[in-house]
Amino acid sequence: MEFLNDLNYQLGNAIGLTLLDPQHFISLVMRFVINLIVVTIIARYFYYPRSRRRDYMFIFILMSLSIFLLVSLMEGDGMNLGAAMGLFAIFGIMRFRTEAVPIREMTYLFMLIAVSVVNALGRAEYHPKADYWDGFGLVTIVFVNLVFLGMAWLFESSKLVSSSCSKYILYDNVALISPEKRDELKADLEKRTGLKITRMEVGTVDFLKDSCMIRIFYDYPFDRGSSIEGMIKMPRT
Repeated sequence: MEFLNDLNYQLGNAIGLTLLDPQHFISLVMRFVINLIVVTIIARYFYYPRSRRRDYMFIFILMSLSIFLLVSLMEGDGMNLGAAMGLFAIFGIMRFRTEAVPIREMTYLFMLIAVSVVNALGRAEYHPKADYWDGFGLVTIVFVNLVFLGMAWLFESSKLVSSSCSKYILYDNVALISPEKRDELKADLEKRTGLKITRMEVGTVDFLKDSCMIRIFYDYPFDRGSSIEGMIKMPRT
């Protein structure tokens, strides 16, 4: 240990860098492993099974780990931490403003960033004059990560919230939208879509074009979490 302290002192004077700080390094590795496990579980086992979007899944994991490492190396300096978070905010605006990111994906992104920031800042410091430790303990960090996991599992569970899906349809037969013909409307939509419809909502009606906007609700596991099920306009490209 004395050899390492001497080497760190010499390197610090020579190049402004030390070779190794065992306490901080072990703390960083442990928090990194915890963060990696939690982020991977949320992105791979909670988000991905419903959306099947590998691109978003990898974005979530890589951005979360990047933020974790960046915040961890800020050493709690408020100005540097603010600059780091501002940098990622600018990156997010530049990247995601060119694509309509669904609210579900944005929620997951925010949650995983929060997980990474909590894990990055979850360290303790010893104050020798007062003889006490200030900061977060390992049990607290694990508890907070379990809370995030629990929330993701709970709100992705179909037992807590409705598992039905919805879809907007531009319908071409306004003669069937009257209340007394709703059964015929439902039968026609089920025949065309092949879905078992549980509920319908009739929206804007255009009598000039003989069309209307209808939102149907149905239960189909493969459409749950779809990023385009709520689109009301056909994409141009």
